[in-house]
Amino acid sequence: MNVKILVGSPYPLGANYDGNGVNFAIYAENAEAVELCLFEHATDETESLIIEIKERTHQVWHAYIPDVGPGQLYGYRVHGPYEPKQGHRFNPNKLLIDPYAKAIAGTLRWDDALFGYELGHPEGDVSFSEKDSAAFIPKGVVIDNTFDWEGDTPLRIPMHRSIIYEAHVKGFTAQHPEIPEEIRGTYSALAHPVTISYLQSLGITAIELLPIHHFITDRHLHEKGLTNYWGYNTIGFFAPDIRYGSTGSQGEQVIEFKNMVKELHRAGIEVILDVVYNHTGEGNEMGPTLSFRGIDNASYYRLAEDPRYYMDFTGTGNTLNARLPNVLRLIMDSLRYWILEMHIDGFRFDLASALARELYDVDKLSSFFDVIYQDPVISQVKLIAEPWDIGEGGYQVGEFPPGWAEWNGKYRDCMRDYWIGADSMLGEFADRLTGSSDLYQGDYRRPTASINFITAHDGFTLHDLVSYNEKHNEANGEDNLDGDNHNRSWNCGVEGPTEDEEVNKLRAKQKRNLLTTLFLSQGVPMIVAGDEFGRTQHGNNNAYCQDNDISWLDWNGQDEKLLHFTRQLITFRKEHPTFCRRKWFQGIPIKGIGLEDIAWFNPEGQEMEESHWQNDFARSLAVFLNGNGIRTSDDDGTKIIDNSFYIMFNAYWEDISYKLPHAKYCKEWIMVLDTNIETIGALDTYAAAHTITVPARSIIVLMSTEI
Repeated sequence: MNVKILVGSPYPLGANYDGNGVNFAIYAENAEAVELCLFEHATDETESLIIEIKERTHQVWHAYIPDVGPGQLYGYRVHGPYEPKQGHRFNPNKLLIDPYAKAIAGTLRWDDALFGYELGHPEGDVSFSEKDSAAFIPKGVVIDNTFDWEGDTPLRIPMHRSIIYEAHVKGFTAQHPEIPEEIRGTYSALAHPVTISYLQSLGITAIELLPIHHFITDRHLHEKGLTNYWGYNTIGFFAPDIRYGSTGSQGEQVIEFKNMVKELHRAGIEVILDVVYNHTGEGNEMGPTLSFRGIDNASYYRLAEDPRYYMDFTGTGNTLNARLPNVLRLIMDSLRYWILEMHIDGFRFDLASALARELYDVDKLSSFFDVIYQDPVISQVKLIAEPWDIGEGGYQVGEFPPGWAEWNGKYRDCMRDYWIGADSMLGEFADRLTGSSDLYQGDYRRPTASINFITAHDGFTLHDLVSYNEKHNEANGEDNLDGDNHNRSWNCGVEGPTEDEEVNKLRAKQKRNLLTTLFLSQGVPMIVAGDEFGRTQHGNNNAYCQDNDISWLDWNGQDEKLLHFTRQLITFRKEHPTFCRRKWFQGIPIKGIGLEDIAWFNPEGQEMEESHWQNDFARSLAVFLNGNGIRTSDDDGTKIIDNSFYIMFNAYWEDISYKLPHAKYCKEWIMVLDTNIETIGALDTYAAAHTITVPARSIIVLMSTEI
């Protein structure tokens, strides 16, 4: 096969088709030689052509191949020193995935040949493997970026109006009876009219997808018949995973993904990606050689003082070295690609603290933040941090810089504690309900910096949170040792499923209490797919490896009453700007007397004093929210006003009588929400200073009859 090879360009990196041919460029600073390998079929055990890349510019190896086009399969072999004790692990016997591959054909097939060393050798990872891995490694695919977006533009829904819905591409539709069986669990299924209609009826504004970057399943899971279901094991930061494609593997998955985004945007729903730039699927020094390790181990990973080993701030065996320019460029190029070419609206960064580590400490002034700040594309989308990693000092809730929102783990913990009746200061409950000003206000951030959640993919579902005291992870094959042991859950008297009517009634009310608290809190609410209709994982709080009905949504087992309540609750929040303020409450946000926009009351109808906040046994309080004290304007300059609200929270196990406040707050109230009832709407009316009985473990919301 005669192929013409031209010099090409070092930029852009990856395989880029220009209509006449393909420019190949790969960063490998310490490499001594690079070979481009072309394949005819994804299952080929050997390449049809090997091209030695001779041009090198600033550590980038590049070549241009005319008459090669979309659909071409390729990989690399990289030559250099195999000196693990010096941090170098080059092995040309290993075919490598291009870090910039826009599509990847097929999935990994586990074999000993994938390892750079000989498994079982006395010298371990210092030994050298001569086995060829080409038959077992998925190949990169050259794609054509052209796509008819039909005028699609960013929705740019303001954060204070956002409601995030965390979902798994496969699990969301894998068992949906109204979606064609051949596309269930795919990008196409998320774009299906049935899915779109459901999301619109629920009222969410953004769907946050668990990782869709091409990932691998760990060998130990594969050998146990399990899989890396959640996808937090990335090996391709530009490629939508082929496992969620239904139309083909030669680049068709890219078109399918784009069409999904276009259809969701058309329905007014933003798409946020959960991204994992802190590590890769290659693991520690005993892991396989699939891409980065073989291309230039020392230039991609954070190595320990002994460079044979890796610094591990992620619990996965390795950490990408975001301090180095080439890794920062990889991350930023990937983010820009997903924004500009795939029309993504934002990102949730897994273990984001690991990205912000300079030498060892997490640094708010790190180069990672600096580069994002100055980028005119990335800085304009939604940026959400999971603000922790497993390293020392890694818990950084409230410490990310302006422009970032954070998963507020302190909100989750506080609200769970409150509703199980744990001893806790009412002051923290009030802080969390009003946007966590103690965490975010001091750095000129707004309430929308707090992504509020009760549950997430990691942990109990909402149903399981009120049904289990203990985790039940036996199906994971780790003797129930995995997963968090401190869940702040309460089974309401019986562990797991029960026929006890009173227990089930209490569980249903607790779910309504938690959801109501979430959607009436300042900040950005996030719920997990299925929580709105009572999805269960049967007590599994770490279903990362369960690609089955433990994790998949059961559309035939919906709690229709809970679903109806959740829909009404979301609508209620969206109709009332009081609950989605852009700015903080004025004065001292939590404690104080006679504030214009907010006031706190005890059950006797008296404004809370300093001593009331210190009672760790207290489980009841009320809050007045003044609809005339929002202090912001609409886009057209019209002042935003709303009804005033009086909300009574009773986490105590007995009924409590509440005296309503003086008429200066409101002369007449109408009850619009009672979590003892499965629907939301106008109930009774009450005059100022009237006494109301708030039943045990419940919330009552009163609204002023006039604005």
